Amino acid sequence: MDAQEKTVELLMDKKYHISFAESCTGGMCCAALVDVTNASQVLDVSFVTYANEAKIKFLGVKADTILQYGVVSENVACEMAQGVANTAKSQVGVGVTGVAGPGGGTAKKPVGMVCFGFYINGKVKTYTKQFGAIGRNKVRQASVDFVYETLLDLLK
Repeated sequence: MDAQEKTVELLMDKKYHISFAESCTGGMCCAALVDVTNASQVLDVSFVTYANEAKIKFLGVKADTILQYGVVSENVACEMAQGVANTAKSQVGVGVTGVAGPGGGTAKKPVGMVCFGFYINGKVKTYTKQFGAIGRNKVRQASVDFVYETLLDLLK
């Protein structure tokens, strides 16, 4: 049984719903969940909010947070996770924002840097991972893998 299947089982056991707010992963986290039988028992809605304006409009991310910390930050990932959970009325919200590459990186936020927010029943944990310049799709897949590994840990 893979991490996504285990996540669906845990969510079903807890009678939780999950929602995703994805930027650099472009819906891959949600798609990985939908690959699992019974995903419809735990998923109602998710968002791909690639543009800053979409994060603000649909997730309630504060423009000031983006200005102060940058869109690739744990602060924005936190607000994405909280915002998607609030919008979807789900117990679990996941926010993902990062620099998949090959361009767009800076000295402070290099290609391969991805920030994550996990909202579970009112509590938020954030993480930053440096996957390195391993290629756009590998950064995106590594992000999905991290999301499910982390969900398994946090939901237990």
